[in-house]
Amino acid sequence: MERILYLECTSGISGDMAVASLLDLGADEEVLRTALHSIEPQEFDIRIRRVSKNGIDCCDFDVILNETNHDHDMDYLYGHIHDHEHDHEHEHDHHHDHDHDHDHHHDHDHEHHHHHAHRSYADVKKIIDAADLTDGARELAHKIFALIARAESKAHKVSTDEVHFHEVGAMDSIVDVISFAVCYDNLKIKETYIPSLYEGQGTVRCQHGVIPVPVPAVVNILTESGIPLHILPVQGEIMTPTGAAIASAIISDKKVPEHFRILRSGYGAGKRDTGLAGMLRSVFIDPEEEEERLWRLETNVDDSTGEQLGFLMEELYAAGAREVHWIPCYMKKNRPGTIISVIAEEKNLKAMETLIFRNSSTLGIRRMRVFVTALERSIKQVDTPFGKAQIKECIADGNLRYYPEYESVAAIARKEGIGFMDAWEAVIAACEDL
Repeated sequence: MERILYLECTSGISGDMAVASLLDLGADEEVLRTALHSIEPQEFDIRIRRVSKNGIDCCDFDVILNETNHDHDMDYLYGHIHDHEHDHEHEHDHHHDHDHDHDHHHDHDHEHHHHHAHRSYADVKKIIDAADLTDGARELAHKIFALIARAESKAHKVSTDEVHFHEVGAMDSIVDVISFAVCYDNLKIKETYIPSLYEGQGTVRCQHGVIPVPVPAVVNILTESGIPLHILPVQGEIMTPTGAAIASAIISDKKVPEHFRILRSGYGAGKRDTGLAGMLRSVFIDPEEEEERLWRLETNVDDSTGEQLGFLMEELYAAGAREVHWIPCYMKKNRPGTIISVIAEEKNLKAMETLIFRNSSTLGIRRMRVFVTALERSIKQVDTPFGKAQIKECIADGNLRYYPEYESVAAIARKEGIGFMDAWEAVIAACEDL
């Protein structure tokens, strides 16, 4: 079963939060562990447990790095805000909520006393390729890391081949990304709706000094994907480059359906105490059939010529208008005028308004929602004594109705040299054989 996911990121998003939320949503933990066991080098373990966030039961996903890869950079990264903003309930607080170790490449010397090896983007790709993953999971893992690599290359003005990832942050992020890709693929998610991403403000410290929030890598990822960003009055970072890349890689649409049923939800716990809910919510939804969203545009004119209005009608239909008609009216000072009325889909409103302003004398347009009840219909062909003709087949109260298409009837009348009604009746008679 293919599913539709709604990702609610009001407390931010990071790699581990995203993985945890999908596990809570029903992703197979054994499938994940099997895939992660195939990663080389095996410099880590994972811990999956239940935690409480503001009284809400959540899944917590944690990457436990080997002692030689233990992250000693927490105080350096967060400096003065560390004591206030970090959740000490975890024995290892890696870069799940602040993975700025990818914000470094080999052209810069380390500026603090902890030195680690680096992995290149090519190394990361080899690790992903060597892991035992489905094609879908591997493709998604590559897509996510490619977004991160492009963002880092832009931030540091180097090619993606020159981007190097700090070893601790790299392995942590590799596990997060592969884990997310495996869970997402395992759940057979077809579409993902993400209306907005959320971030804090202020600064964080990285290897090269203090940088603003959102960090450059996140800014570059969101510039590429176009997902709307909402800044919250929270000091520090609540969205990591990995989280931003995950969201950008999977988003299908920013607009969540207005009506849907909730089928299941999952909660992924964050690691930091920011004063927010501290969780990422994933929801499987079933969009309900909505009434067609149509609009009526209307305006009155008393000084547009018949030629202008005739041309305008042709332009409106060519641009996708559902219906266009003119209604005679009397306007101020008893002047005869015309009401221009156009029915159009929401996506075409701007184009319709542009055409009306361009091709009439109006100074303003009224806009109203229109609720339409339409019969189920389909276009079919019938065989007449004069050749094929198109008809509309409609269903009303369970009964079939047939309506000949004007152009088909007119073509038969002209070709055969017969009256329009004779051609019409021939098409209607052919409908009896359906």
